[in-house]
Amino acid sequence: MIEPRQRLPVTPRTGRFLVLAGVFICAACGLVYELELVALASYLIGDSVTQASVVLSVMVFAMGVGSLLAKRLRCRAAAGFGLVEAALALVGGCSAMVLYAAFAWAGDRGEMWASGSRYLFVVFSLAIGVLIGAEVPLLMVLIQRVRRQDAGGAVADLFAADYVGALVGGLAFPFLLLPWFGQLTGALLTGAVNVLAGGALVLGLFGRDLSPRGRWLLLVVNAVVLAVLASAAVLVDDFERAARRAVYGSGIRVAVRTDVQEVVLTGRDRESLRLFLDGRLRVSGRDERRYHEALVRPALRGGRHQRVLVLGGGDGLAAREVLRHAGVRRVDVVELDPAVVDLARHDPGLSELNGHVYRDPRVHVVHADAFRWLRGPHPRVYDVVVADLPDPGITASTQLYSQEFYGLVSRVLTDDGRFAVHAGPAATRPRSYWTVDATLRAAGYRTEPYRLTGRRGAYGGPDRTPDPGGAPRDWGFVLAARAEPVLGAARSCAVLRAGSHAAERLRPSGWRTIEPSTLVHPRYAD
Repeated sequence: MIEPRQRLPVTPRTGRFLVLAGVFICAACGLVYELELVALASYLIGDSVTQASVVLSVMVFAMGVGSLLAKRLRCRAAAGFGLVEAALALVGGCSAMVLYAAFAWAGDRGEMWASGSRYLFVVFSLAIGVLIGAEVPLLMVLIQRVRRQDAGGAVADLFAADYVGALVGGLAFPFLLLPWFGQLTGALLTGAVNVLAGGALVLGLFGRDLSPRGRWLLLVVNAVVLAVLASAAVLVDDFERAARRAVYGSGIRVAVRTDVQEVVLTGRDRESLRLFLDGRLRVSGRDERRYHEALVRPALRGGRHQRVLVLGGGDGLAAREVLRHAGVRRVDVVELDPAVVDLARHDPGLSELNGHVYRDPRVHVVHADAFRWLRGPHPRVYDVVVADLPDPGITASTQLYSQEFYGLVSRVLTDDGRFAVHAGPAATRPRSYWTVDATLRAAGYRTEPYRLTGRRGAYGGPDRTPDPGGAPRDWGFVLAARAEPVLGAARSCAVLRAGSHAAERLRPSGWRTIEPSTLVHPRYAD
């Protein structure tokens, strides 16, 4: 159907350009909302693949619903589009603050959410998707009123502007909004741009299509939305500090957002010190020594250990345990985030906890992604490699627990070298733990699984495992080597002997049939 032309304050050519510019801006804002929900869900809940799939699939479904609902607004396309953009700006702009507030105050000091709270992401995905889906049918009507053209040509023009806008929004989110403004302010700024673009298009180009009452209503709605977004932007710093206190407690000493992650350090003495990376507790001063001793000691007791490679472990605690052993000549630490190493060097509490390890001339730091670094040329090989990495159940870490990654590690190991791997909790995530063992065996290693029981808190190690409600807490490890005799020498370590027996009690009957995890087929989702 060809819509009747609308009397415009500009020429049809200029009007068409302005409508397509509005499509471009609104599409960019819509994609920012989508990416912001995906990023926030991955950060607050974890498992980025699952969260991205849920958010995007729900949103695409809701866009279809929104397109159908927009048919009822065709007779008042200008007013309908203006109100849709105002609602989208309000919902999308405030979504990050609402979701972060629910995470901070509905959870238990940053623990995983109660199941009902996760549905907030679905609610926001539905709402934003419905509003985004309503845009194109209404814009189709408006562009036809500017200049008559066949439906196919109008659709081509709209979708061209829409896709280019989505490209700009998709690039602006990671390269502009996140690093410059952060998730909360970035979402609010996007909402402000959204409501201004939608209001300006409708009131400036199609104002004559509205009744005087309709124009005032739209002006008031847009002004209220802008006022809400501006007020939230003014208060966002205070809100973020209050939310951090709710999540991490009142003893926050350092809270920074780096190019890699959010780094939060709380507490002052050994018992209270805690280091959080992206909301996950990586270091707990009250029991980190037991964890790092169990990770490092069996590998170094198994033979020569002049050259040691630590993957991850930028906090310096694994390197501290390595240097406790006589004969260590060089320790290379490969840590992705320079801010973590800088904190471990200069923060009084954390540097005291790691024994000022970075002052030791034997310790050398490389800031790089461990996977990429291992793929490059290496002039030296190592007697021991220690993987002090986040839990394998965290999606961002799955490539560091893949068969390909373990194959890369074998290239830098001596023939009698040992490879110590943190493999996540064996008691509460047995499938993931034994998958690590299966993946190491598939990469050509002989393995010795072991675990350390008596973990004093649900968050004592480098993972974020929900409290299993009374189930025993532990840390799971796997010691790997190319030859069985090397492991035999390591079994003289008491930690390994006791831990092997503890792990054996949890070994599943079909452990030999567990499939290894690869880059193209990750298998760590329990």
